[in-house]
Amino acid sequence: MQIESVDITDKSAIRSYHSVDRIISAKFGSDADNYHGYADIIRSMQLNCNFSDEKRVAEANLDLFVGGSDTVSTTIEWAFAELANNPKIMKKVQEEVRRIVGEKSMIEENDLNQMKYMKCVIKETLRLHPPGPFLIPRETANSVEIKGYHIPKKVTVYINSYAIHRDPKLWDNAEEFIPERFEGNQQVDYKVIDFQLIPFGFGRRGCPGISFGVASFEYMMANLLYWFDWKVPNNNNNNGALIDMSEFNGLSVTKKQPLYLEPMPYLIC
Repeated sequence: MQIESVDITDKSAIRSYHSVDRIISAKFGSDADNYHGYADIIRSMQLNCNFSDEKRVAEANLDLFVGGSDTVSTTIEWAFAELANNPKIMKKVQEEVRRIVGEKSMIEENDLNQMKYMKCVIKETLRLHPPGPFLIPRETANSVEIKGYHIPKKVTVYINSYAIHRDPKLWDNAEEFIPERFEGNQQVDYKVIDFQLIPFGFGRRGCPGISFGVASFEYMMANLLYWFDWKVPNNNNNNGALIDMSEFNGLSVTKKQPLYLEPMPYLIC
C-alpha cells in the first residue's frame, strides 16, 4: 500500500498507518479461515467483502488508531495535568478509588461502576479538554433559518464543542476545573440530553466508539490512581503554576509541553 493515496498531515497518524500496514501485509500469506484480531478482520473483508481499495483500508486504520487510541491517551494526559494542578481533587479521587478497590490485586468492572467521583473527574476533563474541539463537519440538506440567521443549502457547518463547554451561560466558573459540578447534576452526560457536554458529538454522526472510549478512560484512570501516587518534579514550574496547560492543535488538542510526573508506588498495608 502507498501512503500517498491518503491525505494525512499528522506525523503520529502516519506512524500509526505504517504500523498497522505492516501487520496487515504480514497477514497476506496467512490462513484466511481464522480471524481473531483487527488485522485479521481487515484481511477477511479484503478477501470476502470486496474491501480491497487501499485508500479505504488506510482510512479504516486511521479511524481506529487516531480516533480510538490517540484521543484516550490525550484525555488521560489532560486529566492528570489538571489533577496535578489541583492536589485536593487528586487526593479526593484517589481516596475513592482505593476505598472501593480495597486490597484486591485487580480493579474489576463492578468497582468502576461505583467510582462516581472519578467519573465526574473524567467528565470535567472532557468538558475543558475535548480531544476534538471541532466536531465532524455537517452539511445542510436544505435551507434553514436559525435565530434570525439564514443558512443556505449545502453549507458546511462546524460545531465548536470547545466553546460550548466553556460557555459561562451554560457553566458556572466555566474556565475552572471543578468535578463537583457533576455530582448533583448526573443527568448531564455524554448521551446528549441537553447538548451542554458533547465531547463525542451527537446524533447519527456521533462517535460510534463512545462506550469503548469511556471504558478505556475509566479503567486506565482507576489503575493509575490506585497503584501510584503522583508528584510534580521540581523543575516543572511555570510562573507559580505546577503544570503548563498550553495547548497544541492537531488532529486532537494535546498539551504543548509534555506532561512529566514522578510515579511513586502505592504500598497496600
